[in-house]
Amino acid sequence: MSFGSSTMGSGSRTTRRTFEFGRTHVVRPKGKHQATIVWLHGLGDKGSSWSQILETLPLPNIKWICPTAPTRPVALLGGFPCTAWFDVGEISEDAPDDLEGLDASAAHVANLLSTEPANIKLGVGGFSMGAAVAVYSATCRVLGQYVNGNPYQVTLSAIVGLSGWLPCSRTLMNRVEGSHEAARQAASLPILLCHGLGDDVVAYKHGEKSAQTLSAAGFRNLTFRTYNGLGHYTIPEETDEVCNWLTARLMLDGSWS
Repeated sequence: MSFGSSTMGSGSRTTRRTFEFGRTHVVRPKGKHQATIVWLHGLGDKGSSWSQILETLPLPNIKWICPTAPTRPVALLGGFPCTAWFDVGEISEDAPDDLEGLDASAAHVANLLSTEPANIKLGVGGFSMGAAVAVYSATCRVLGQYVNGNPYQVTLSAIVGLSGWLPCSRTLMNRVEGSHEAARQAASLPILLCHGLGDDVVAYKHGEKSAQTLSAAGFRNLTFRTYNGLGHYTIPEETDEVCNWLTARLMLDGSWS
């Protein structure tokens, strides 16, 4: 599936980059369908890796949608092409951000959720770079638009980010803080962020700083969990936390019929 993204700016010449997304894997709910969550993998991975993990979780009321990112050159890897939701050179608040790539991936996620039934609660989660897009989607949700100005039209009820970070934090937070409506929306959107102290890929300080920045911008319904000794991977203690948090925030009843 491809998604065309245009540059910002009215009256300027529009250029388009097309992003070819890979295969999407779906884990059907084993019980009564109450929520749908798009889950995004990390750099160089694919949707099937996480669909196998999510299928084992005791969450019978959730439908999981696990897309695969486009294959593109990644500056962090010296231009080597691999699956990536956006281009990244370094993980830092001061690093330039691929806003076009972020918008394209967030729009792809929103498109996957847009066809779900009206009574189904919607969420976005992810690991590492996937977590970055999940949190970016949260900012698009509360602002009501992508950075390129296109409207964001999906109502999100939960955001989960494991071992991730907040991309283009300064730009986004200035926009959120400058809008009364965005601040009101931010206060009510539940977010769970988890990070390991032993993470040597996305350093713990980036996850902690992202949580602090989001909280300061008005995302008051935010939970930040720290795991001693956890590297850049997930463990049962963390997935248990995700299950309990989603069950409570989405008010899942655990029914199988």
